[in-house]
Amino acid sequence: MHHFFVNPEQVEDGLIRITGSDVNHIKNVLRIRQGEEILVSDGTGRDYLCQAEEIAGQEVTVRILETEEEGRELPSRIWLFQGLPKSDKMELIIQKAVELGAAGIVPVSTKNAVVKLDAKKEEAKRKRWQAIAESAAKQSGRSLMPRVMGLMTLGQAFDYIEKEQFALRLIPYEHEAGMEGSRQELSRVAPGQDIAVFIGPEGGFDESEINLALKKGVRPVSLGKRILRTETAGLAMLSVLMMRLEGGL
Repeated sequence: MHHFFVNPEQVEDGLIRITGSDVNHIKNVLRIRQGEEILVSDGTGRDYLCQAEEIAGQEVTVRILETEEEGRELPSRIWLFQGLPKSDKMELIIQKAVELGAAGIVPVSTKNAVVKLDAKKEEAKRKRWQAIAESAAKQSGRSLMPRVMGLMTLGQAFDYIEKEQFALRLIPYEHEAGMEGSRQELSRVAPGQDIAVFIGPEGGFDESEINLALKKGVRPVSLGKRILRTETAGLAMLSVLMMRLEGGL
């Protein structure tokens, strides 16, 4: 079923008025006709099964058939703080992170990151990354629209999680020995938390960055005996957290 996002104020009196770029997509790409059913989310966790009622001009009006209050979101908000990878790997990471339930993705510049973004490139990249997140959210049936934030230094990212009072702060690190520490940290995962996951770039984290993480209450964990690529490590961590939060582990 085709899936669209609106703002809560677009929902009123049993109707939803869809505007913006989605109108052209509905009319000229998907060619949705009157009477067809679509899924609409208001970005707050509420989903609506709707029927197209009027498709005209710069607005599409749909009638609400059913309201799903529970939504499809994880009971905790997981934020992925991703060290900037090379080439187009960030696009894949964002797409899959959104599918796995990430509430937000933050690109992070670190000591070992090869990629450097100037202000002009950063804004263009962020817009593209947000568009990828939106597409993945629609495809995977998300109830909330994940946010791709602007580039942060690692220090700024640590300050951000302190300011926003993230309850659980994890950083997979290849030199963290054994899985017992990982099991202990994962045992602390509970509904209602804000969870931060920090992933290094291709070159990994510098030892000084790990030391700073420890001072900021970010706990190193192991992902096993194998060294994972940057585009794999975050997704592995998100998969474990997703299963844990949804009662699978």
